[in-house]
Amino acid sequence: MKSWAARVIGVGCAALVGIGGAAALAAPAQAATTANARVGTPATVGQASHVILIGISGLDWTDISKAQTPTLWQLAEHGSVGSLVDSAVRTFACPADAWLTVNSGARASAAEKPGACTLPPVVGSAAGASGAAPATVPAMNSAVGNSIEKINTPYSYGPCWGVLAGTNASAATCPPQTTVPYSGCATAIGPGAALALSSPAGDVQNYAADLGGSPRSLLAKCPLTVVDLGSLPASGSGSSARAVAAGAASRQVARIVAAAPAGTIIVVAGLGDVAAPHVHAIIISGPGFGPGLLKAASTRQPGMVVSTDLTPTILHWLGRGDGNLIGSVIQNSGRGTLTSTITMLKAQDTAAQVYRDTLGWFFLIYGVAEGLSFGLVALTLRGDGAERRRRRVSAYRIVGISGASVPAGSFLASLVPWGQFSHPALVFYALALAWSAAVAVVALTGPWRRDPLGSAGCVGAITAAIIALDVMTGSHLQLSTPFGLPVLVAGRWYGIGNNALGPYAAGGLIAATWAAAVALRSGSQPSPQRSPQASSPGSSRGNSRARALAAAGAVAIIVLLACATPAWGAKVGGTIAMTPAFLLLLAAIAGIRITPLRVGLIAVSGLAVITAFAVLSYIYPAVGVSDISAFVGHVIHGSAGPILNRKASANLHSVTETWFTPVVPLVVALSGLMIIWPERLRLRMLARAIDQQPLLRPLLTAIWTAGVLGWLADDSGVSVTAAMLPLALPLVIVIVTLTAEPVRSTAPEVHSASDWAASGPVQAPGRQG
Repeated sequence: MKSWAARVIGVGCAALVGIGGAAALAAPAQAATTANARVGTPATVGQASHVILIGISGLDWTDISKAQTPTLWQLAEHGSVGSLVDSAVRTFACPADAWLTVNSGARASAAEKPGACTLPPVVGSAAGASGAAPATVPAMNSAVGNSIEKINTPYSYGPCWGVLAGTNASAATCPPQTTVPYSGCATAIGPGAALALSSPAGDVQNYAADLGGSPRSLLAKCPLTVVDLGSLPASGSGSSARAVAAGAASRQVARIVAAAPAGTIIVVAGLGDVAAPHVHAIIISGPGFGPGLLKAASTRQPGMVVSTDLTPTILHWLGRGDGNLIGSVIQNSGRGTLTSTITMLKAQDTAAQVYRDTLGWFFLIYGVAEGLSFGLVALTLRGDGAERRRRRVSAYRIVGISGASVPAGSFLASLVPWGQFSHPALVFYALALAWSAAVAVVALTGPWRRDPLGSAGCVGAITAAIIALDVMTGSHLQLSTPFGLPVLVAGRWYGIGNNALGPYAAGGLIAATWAAAVALRSGSQPSPQRSPQASSPGSSRGNSRARALAAAGAVAIIVLLACATPAWGAKVGGTIAMTPAFLLLLAAIAGIRITPLRVGLIAVSGLAVITAFAVLSYIYPAVGVSDISAFVGHVIHGSAGPILNRKASANLHSVTETWFTPVVPLVVALSGLMIIWPERLRLRMLARAIDQQPLLRPLLTAIWTAGVLGWLADDSGVSVTAAMLPLALPLVIVIVTLTAEPVRSTAPEVHSASDWAASGPVQAPGRQG
């Protein structure tokens, strides 16, 4: 039996990788888009003889209108539009940070501390006949005491200065695969543009402080021109002042459009924040960019691109692509009317602001409400009377299921475009509560309600299914939701987010345990056509275990497949954490004894699975290019060190990131002791529940393992475990309470742990009737 079960688990792991490749290949549309987006490969947009990048720091879609900014509106009508997320070192990206990011194509910062939003001075010489002359940005020179290079070294993003201008030819400062082997001609207009086109030594080939009286010759001097039109005033400084500034910028753009050479691709982008982080406006107009909606493989979200996409995109247009930059080539697709499209783009920023303003309050209220609800039940319904016990168990069940339904409800709320409503936060949280109540009602009233694992398993299955289906269809439900993907952080826009990983792992493990328990019970009951004496107890027990293993294994494969496949979840830390957790659970179901050697093999199983997916994705891009396949390239070329250092640093920082995260390690340690020694800690109810339900301890061990490994393997660190608690803790309380304090004679038959090890299944004590 044990050898057969071991083979089943091994085949399951192999099938996970095999099915993942087949499933990804079965989604050609998404895979093709992703593959084509790699820099240096043919895209749907051809090359251009001239490219002009215009930066207006702080430009949002709320600033653009037909009356106030007519030129920008016309560019949007005849070009492709989108939302731009400034991907810098910090969530709040100063204009200087954004220009430096464009310089290198990697996240960068111009200051050691947040808030210092000043552009470094540019030292220029006399202008030539074209209105431009060489200049320098002294802050870029590494010989300067507090140079930009030294400021960025601790962040480990490894920016290679001068990539956009084609002036970086030093393999000593950058890995060879990111060195641009050409010397391009580029013109910078304005201090931000000088920062974008500066060489590693701070040299700017052609610089002009402004457009001058006649910009035609200035714009025609080089194939690439970068223009800094300054920053818009902060929103709080008065809408009239901001509108006037936006109108002035639009008139400057009109001069550029009129003077641009024929066939020029013009990009207008809100590079940098001015008062608070926002999702900014971006417009691309020119050959290949007619009326449409922008897209990029880096985000996989309609209309949304990142500032790190600008560098590889411009280089691609100019025929000078570097295939090892982290960004993707920006493309476009069809759209509806411009008005409806802008409404959608505004809603993306609105949703991001709701996330930023309410996230802390949400988790504070959520955690306090769960704790107070359980505490109120414990205080008001104490006692050993049958009626008091019945009411207490029922109350625990309602409170736990209702609280654990919130993650699923918060995802389902995004089925409605709540960011487009006048009171988006109110609409979102009202929808989340309504959906949470619906999930709780289904879990509490369905036919599974009499099973101690039923209601909890239902919530876990619904939560895991919602997240799995979401990542398979583009991760749209996760954007800017509490357990989802924070757009402004600019860390991940697709796949399973860090906050979603905890509920997903716990929900999947509880669902798998529920499926196994149902199979165990059904297998232990004699068939109506067959007498109990027709088969031996050992054969019955073996068949039950086989069915339970198949049921739990199916859940595990689906959950892990959605997580690990590059075209879907693309979650490295989640796969590393969940694979060993599921294997521990499956081993317990199969009756396999866990030896030290097997512990070691199980511990590295997740790493083996994600490595297989990553290598497959790197070799066959059609499977779905993602950050995991890009990491394989970094390993091959020897540039993975900074990435690992950055992730390790972020993991350590997560322990002190918020006021509650330092408590999470204590909770993890205490919960581990509770699982191992419930009797010694005098947790009589937990000990009784573990004896009554043979799969409870393996389930708790698997959840604990997923939480700890998720903490260690993910760059969000302890935040993964913290996000798991709101779902795992109430569901475990419900399972323990219903198992240890049976109150209904109609409850389904379960078998105790001691009976499971005996010669045949028998009824557990206290469960007769």
